[in-house]
Amino acid sequence: MVDRDAPIGIFDSGLGGLTVARAVLDQLPHEPIAYFGDTLRAPYGPRPIAESRRFSLECLDQLVEYGVKVLVIACNTASAAVLHDARERYDVPVVEVIRPAVRRAAATTRNNIVGVISTAGTYRSRAYIDAFAAAPAIRVVSQPCPRFVEFVESGVTGGPELLSAAHEYLDPVVRQGVDTLILGCTHYPLLTGVISYVVGDLVTLVSSAEETAKDVYRVLASREALRSHTAPAPEHEFTTTGDPAQFARLARRFLGPEVADVHLHTRRASS
Repeated sequence: MVDRDAPIGIFDSGLGGLTVARAVLDQLPHEPIAYFGDTLRAPYGPRPIAESRRFSLECLDQLVEYGVKVLVIACNTASAAVLHDARERYDVPVVEVIRPAVRRAAATTRNNIVGVISTAGTYRSRAYIDAFAAAPAIRVVSQPCPRFVEFVESGVTGGPELLSAAHEYLDPVVRQGVDTLILGCTHYPLLTGVISYVVGDLVTLVSSAEETAKDVYRVLASREALRSHTAPAPEHEFTTTGDPAQFARLARRFLGPEVADVHLHTRRASS
């Protein structure tokens, strides 16, 4: 029997998954979350896929041990690397971020040209190309944007250096005629301002956060695992493998007052 009061487990290699956490908190306000950010080893994007898979499973193991009722892989690189393994490994349902974004983009595009910006790891995995296989009429324009994660993890969401990088990455995508752009990394919604400015108003941005939160709701509802709206106010747990003070400072900036104490996780099998 599912413990309805158990938390929703959310994992990311760093801070980007907080965009998914925000959407989950907005759509399921009675649910507690347990967030695990592997900031010490972030970013995963430049790492070999096998290494990202190993790190991801270590972190997901911790959330399962904590007693979550559903796992959310709030990281595109990790979703591409570990989704199949995770669904075989754990008894709890696993929700990822790639297919929800693909479904929304396919329903949104008007000219069937969809751009995908992502980390290098997600780009190499071709996870989005594979996910669009069911919509062969759509042409996918992929572009890795490796420095975007570095900007977000440093708390930089504006300025001339970021704008220059955005033009470098996005101008070639816009020239391909895309009318819809998937933000294929959960860090990227935190850069929506500069991305929107560079691609222009005619390009619709698709973030997986809202669609992923809807999937979480559907999974819990189908399992009759939603927490009662009469239950006490939920308490959220945040854990990081990096500097808790730095994580808390940036997380409160991006997520809000829901971030109280941040705990340091020190048991790691590898680094």
